[in-house]
Amino acid sequence: MAREKVLVVDDESKIRDHFSEFLGKEGFEVDGAENGQVAIKKINQGFYDVVLIDLNMPKVDGMTVLRHLVENEPESIGIILTGYASIRNAVEAMKAGAFDYLAKPVKMEEVLMIIRRALEFRDLRRENYALKRQLKKKYKFQNFIGDSPAMNKVFRTIEKVADTDSTILILGESGTGKELVARAIHYHSARKDKPLIPVNCGAIPEELLESELFGHEKGAFTNAIRTRIGRFEMAHGGTIFLDEIAEMSPHLQVKLLRVLQEQEFERLGGTRTIKCDVRIIAATNKNLERAVSDGKFREDLYYRLRVIPIQLPPLRDRKSDIPLLVNHFLEQMNKAKKKKIRGMEKEVLRALEEYDWPGNVRELENVIERMVILTDGDYITMDDLPEKIAAGHKSMEHSVTEIPEEGVSLSQAVNEYEKQLIISALERTGWVKNRAAKLLRMNRTTLVEKIKKQGIERPRLAN
Repeated sequence: MAREKVLVVDDESKIRDHFSEFLGKEGFEVDGAENGQVAIKKINQGFYDVVLIDLNMPKVDGMTVLRHLVENEPESIGIILTGYASIRNAVEAMKAGAFDYLAKPVKMEEVLMIIRRALEFRDLRRENYALKRQLKKKYKFQNFIGDSPAMNKVFRTIEKVADTDSTILILGESGTGKELVARAIHYHSARKDKPLIPVNCGAIPEELLESELFGHEKGAFTNAIRTRIGRFEMAHGGTIFLDEIAEMSPHLQVKLLRVLQEQEFERLGGTRTIKCDVRIIAATNKNLERAVSDGKFREDLYYRLRVIPIQLPPLRDRKSDIPLLVNHFLEQMNKAKKKKIRGMEKEVLRALEEYDWPGNVRELENVIERMVILTDGDYITMDDLPEKIAAGHKSMEHSVTEIPEEGVSLSQAVNEYEKQLIISALERTGWVKNRAAKLLRMNRTTLVEKIKKQGIERPRLAN
């Protein structure tokens, strides 16, 4: 992986050498420029990820270098350094496009933190630029993979709600494509030219999530050596996507509720109220209604988020889409892996359609990738199937009963098979109907009706 390049522009050689030695040890490729003229020449000759610019230099000053950088290399990050700090200079630098402004002498650890934060910001900005370029092709609804009634219902909902500012709650199991739907909504909205900022609430420790979302002021907590803006400020004018919203702590739920109601918040450790214009799209694979009942999620926040719910179906409930998804992933993997797989045996496709896909579309994609990589030929066979999928297919084949010469009552056979499945599920779960219903993937009320219809009774223990 290529190292990030940093250009240090300062008329003092000792400062350039000090930066070069420190940042070099941190994995950066460092170059130096002794004045503004040399800096502009080097910027014209090659790309730098970050440019540290001394404000006060003879002939060509730092502001001139910064303006040239912003105009000619908008992907580069400019950071101003000066020994003559003033509010006026700071404001001017930020207006000119500087990412940050630091007064000398600076601590190298602080500079390193700012550089890393700048690169993170740049990566987010690049992601949004790239997604905008792909918008017309990637996020046309007709290009979504699926033609089942369940998915067509999702597509119709997205089309209706995309160009509104309504809050969206996307519900569905892991791997069903919740983030893809969130991106489609954003890039078909009036906010499409503004940032889409994703936050995985379950992947960030609780003690850090508040700062990540709302930012913090200098001194707000240990190691808060400077003010930091949060994801809500980054998303101003655009959309913030809060994935795994059910993992958010009660304290942060209160702050989020205020943002939804008032469109304002304070940074951690701050007193100044910050206004923000942000559309919120949230997602979860958990049952939020149950979380509300259990006291783990605020009821008022739940209803604020659930203005427009979008329920994504699991892959097992739209198996008619599997052939379309398989063809799509085969085409993708052929390009990515430089393979020429022409297709797969019908038996393989039948096995894929029989499997229940607990990991949903993401699991299917991973299985296709694995088979494309490991197959020896240009056609996928049963030998290429993962063992658990192949074994399930074989067991279903073996479960087919031979039809006797005198024939058989199909309805009676189906009823008997259903009865045995229900008894097996009840026995496995200790006759707890809720758990048995989950095992059979049906509603509890439906299971209770079937138990009554089949006349199933729990065996009594002998005295």
